[in-house]
Amino acid sequence: MRICSLAVRGAGALALAGALAGVPGGAVAHDQSQVRAQVSPEAAVPGEQVEVRVSGCRGTTGSAGSGAFTKDAELTGSGSGKTLAGSTRVKAGLTGTYEITVICDGHPHQGVGTVRVGGGQDRATPQAPVRAGGGGTAHLQPTAAVAEEAGPGTRHAVVGLVLAGAAAVAVALRSVRRHHSD
Repeated sequence: MRICSLAVRGAGALALAGALAGVPGGAVAHDQSQVRAQVSPEAAVPGEQVEVRVSGCRGTTGSAGSGAFTKDAELTGSGSGKTLAGSTRVKAGLTGTYEITVICDGHPHQGVGTVRVGGGQDRATPQAPVRAGGGGTAHLQPTAAVAEEAGPGTRHAVVGLVLAGAAAVAVALRSVRRHHSD
């Protein structure tokens, strides 16, 4: 009977210790309200390079990520509450508002800023090559048209691989026939 009550007390103590381990103490807690992220330009276009500025981090490095970014922005700066900055590119084909998560001082800070992505159909990009000399400029062409001229895609790669495989099989069969005829 005494062994049973010791086992129950031991199990209770382990459960209490486990529950307390999940509660952050004063040294572990981290104030997220100090960290803020801003993106420039405020309304980004898909495929556009953006600058990310973060304030409130004590360290000199960090990263900022979002579902709108092609990769995390690597942040650097002077630290001590000063601004950290980095750049990244907005994914193609997006519209809407996306949250930014910053990792600095060894902690993730979720939802400390947003990036707003617009359609980008109104903007035009120069069409290469640009005529230089005499003040000539490039004719402007919509961004969507430039993306269509990007070159071969997945479909072309698959067709090329199938044709290369068929050629390899034909060469192998011809080689086997020659070998048997000798």
